[in-house]
Amino acid sequence: MAKPLVAIFLGSDSDLPVMAETAVILEKAGVPCEFVIASAHRSISFVQQRVKELEAEGVKVFIAAAGMAAALPGVISAETTLPVIGVPLDGSSLKGIDALYAIVQMPGGIPVATMAIGKAGAVNAGVFAVQILALSEEKYRNWMTHHKKKLAEVIMAKSQSLKAKGYRKYIEEMGKK
Repeated sequence: MAKPLVAIFLGSDSDLPVMAETAVILEKAGVPCEFVIASAHRSISFVQQRVKELEAEGVKVFIAAAGMAAALPGVISAETTLPVIGVPLDGSSLKGIDALYAIVQMPGGIPVATMAIGKAGAVNAGVFAVQILALSEEKYRNWMTHHKKKLAEVIMAKSQSLKAKGYRKYIEEMGKK
C-alpha cells in the first residue's frame, strides 16, 4: 500500500460519512490518504504526535474536519509547516456556522484554508488537496485538467437537455429523480 500523501483528521467517527467524500475525490485522483480520529480537546497529545509522524512518513497535506468549536484544524496548523485544509461540520444547533467561524478566524501566522460547511466542503477539500499536490506532480495536474473538463461537460449536457425539452418538462423529470 502506498504511503499517504494526505492525512484526513476527524474530530469524531461521526464525521466519517461526510468526510468519506474527501476520500472518494482523492481515490479518483490516485492520491493515497489516511484517516485519523483525534480530538483537539480530548486527545491533544495524540494529535501532536500523529501530525509529526505523518510528516515524517511523507504526508504533504493535512485535512481536518470538525464541528462546534472546531479547534482541530488550527491545532494541526500550529504543529506543522505543511498546508492544512479545514472542513467545518454541522455538529450543533448552529448548523455548522460556529465551526465555520472557528476555522476561518485563525490568528495571523496559523493559516487554515477553509472550505464550505459539510459535504460540499469535504468534496472541495479533496479537490484542493489535489491542486496543492499538482504544484509539484504532473499526474495530479493532468487529473485536475480532466476533472474540470468533466465538470464542464456535465453542465453543457444539462444545458442542451434543458434547451431540447423546455424548462417545464426538464423540471418535471428532475422531480422524478
